[in-house]
Amino acid sequence: MSALILALIAGAVVGLALGALGGGGSVLAVPALIYLLGFTPAAATTAGLIIVTATSLTALYAHARTGNVRWKAGALFAAAGLLPAAAAGAAAARLPQPVLTAAFAAIAALAAVRMLRPNRTDTGPATGQARPARTAGTGAGLGALTGLLGVGGGFLAVPALVTVLAFEMQAAVGTSLLVISANSLASLATRGATTAGVDWAVIGPFTGAAILGAWDGKRLAAKVTGTLLQRTFAMVLLAVAAFMLIDALT
Repeated sequence: MSALILALIAGAVVGLALGALGGGGSVLAVPALIYLLGFTPAAATTAGLIIVTATSLTALYAHARTGNVRWKAGALFAAAGLLPAAAAGAAAARLPQPVLTAAFAAIAALAAVRMLRPNRTDTGPATGQARPARTAGTGAGLGALTGLLGVGGGFLAVPALVTVLAFEMQAAVGTSLLVISANSLASLATRGATTAGVDWAVIGPFTGAAILGAWDGKRLAAKVTGTLLQRTFAMVLLAVAAFMLIDALT
């Protein structure tokens, strides 16, 4: 199968997950780039950030049109992650390839476990009573994750917005895309030199398919229960994480 077809298929799946779940698609983008399209882990994380940024901005626009984005709270949450995202992005290029692969596998497994857990929307503080230190710490952690591994962190941003800022689920999904977009842009700013080696003939179709998939994902979320989507996606992630971990250790 040609690289173009593989890029289109992988991009569609990534966009579908991102549009439907508000995150998680980027956790599949990097493995797809490495194992299907032949990218090195370092190049895949940079390319993943490009894909995540473009797709998240598109999905953000779709959610903003329906009023699912809380701009002020989301901007404050994202601001805490900008410097960590930039710093981690600069450090990622210096890490050995097996370390990046193993770290990514661990994050993918964490995302899968988090998605398999029952949703709890009543454990957060009352709206407006979130602890500033906890909010800033969570935002900083998500930023560092984005910069280091080229993932948006939406699979962590959504539950964090629910429990830390007491958002309802739809608002958390929409606002998480604002956080993902900001963190991804900050990390890309530190990787300007590495983007010159990105294969745009592959990344262009991949990103285009992901953007179209994000719109379909938003429509899918309105028709299929969130629990079924999350559990299906989580099982795929667990398989990907196991494969990557074995690859890193052999």
